[in-house]
Amino acid sequence: MFARSLVSKRFIQHFVAPRAQWKKPVRVAVTGAAGNIGYSVVYRIANGELLGPDQPVILHMIDLPFAMNALNGVEMELFDCAFPLLHGVVSTDNQTVGFKDVDYALLIGAKPRGPGMERGDLLKDNGKIFIDTGKAINDNASRNIKALVVGNPANTNCLILSNHAKDIPKENFHAMTRLDQDRGLGQLGQKLGVHVDDIHRFCVWGNHSPTMYPDISHAKLTDGRNVADLVRQDWITKSFYPTVQQRGKAIIDARGASSAASAGNAAIAHMRDWVYGSQGNWLSAGIHSNGSYGIEEGLVYSFPVTIEGGKATMVEGLPVNAHGREMMDKTKAELLGERDAVSHLLC
Repeated sequence: MFARSLVSKRFIQHFVAPRAQWKKPVRVAVTGAAGNIGYSVVYRIANGELLGPDQPVILHMIDLPFAMNALNGVEMELFDCAFPLLHGVVSTDNQTVGFKDVDYALLIGAKPRGPGMERGDLLKDNGKIFIDTGKAINDNASRNIKALVVGNPANTNCLILSNHAKDIPKENFHAMTRLDQDRGLGQLGQKLGVHVDDIHRFCVWGNHSPTMYPDISHAKLTDGRNVADLVRQDWITKSFYPTVQQRGKAIIDARGASSAASAGNAAIAHMRDWVYGSQGNWLSAGIHSNGSYGIEEGLVYSFPVTIEGGKATMVEGLPVNAHGREMMDKTKAELLGERDAVSHLLC
């Protein structure tokens, strides 16, 4: 599905390419870099797992003022690792500095949902954060920046962000649903007793929330069998959907903290494929709708995409059965409600 054998040979190396082959350094920003997810990704970026063993990076680590001591500790550890590909670190609570000339951004930092907080409150609070981030990216980052929103609610945060980065194309902003796709692949692999690489054309539609639609109706195994023919419908609706949709909560219940390693891994995988391509394989990504599949134009909605030349292209023309239509409309309705709740932040 994700051509993991190719990825491991090309990127996940235990060596660094000879220095004479290195490319010009690029700048990679990580917001919320002192948090659990940020901590899980910055070392992997510095070690070449994001952009390859011949691509030097300058890390821009951004966090809030209260987190600067912790961020300084992260910076110390980065230098203590002596990564050959790490050509510099910028640690800051100033987004103007943090996004200066940045080529790639993993936008992880966001306010978590607290006790008694409604989703609408979370939307408004994080919306204000992503207004400032969008403006900072617009005014300071590379015109070709690729920005992936990880912080929740990711789809609507991405909508706000891109709306305030007015001079940068909308296609340069994605919301991450790769984690949901990976979770679904993991469940299917265990159920069917197959390797995840043998599952193709599985995708996630809609919002990164419990309304998402993990769709197996197009999924096939490498040997050509349809995944939907190999599992019972009651397993799909009573086990598969709830497990994928509620996996984040289950992890919090189990470990007392939210997903960090898996979320960071998905962010790296998404960005790596966005840069180097998906080799024709389907990926799930929250992108701005073009009106296909009955989804309002401009809404940030997860679709199956392929990536080539740094550009994600929606997989068009897929048949949608009645069940799929119901699921897709349900998650669309939630996203429309979120958009309405933050409409005053979209001007």
